[in-house]
Amino acid sequence: METQNTQPGTGSTLQAYEDKIAAQIHAANTRIDEFEAKTKPRRAQAEITAIDGLKAARQNIELMLVDLKTTRDAQVARAKDEIDAAIVAFQASLEDFRRKFTTPSEKK
Repeated sequence: METQNTQPGTGSTLQAYEDKIAAQIHAANTRIDEFEAKTKPRRAQAEITAIDGLKAARQNIELMLVDLKTTRDAQVARAKDEIDAAIVAFQASLEDFRRKFTTPSEKK
């Protein structure tokens, strides 16, 4: 019979991982809000579409993180790898948006 997250220390390790990902999502939310505020006056369709894509990617990562809580021990490593890959792709998308849609004076 398989058990869920019953290994000693797994819960605290998993919680630390979840906290790390949650912090990254929070930072991304801040960047998305900044992008929306800067692009709102222009309301270019490409920018709106790109921001909607960023929000969808963020929601996907949040769902993956929720699913991680019910993932069996044997699957946790694979689930974390998938979340890590999604985070890397998401952060690259944020940077790509910044490069494409912010003016040189807005780039940090």
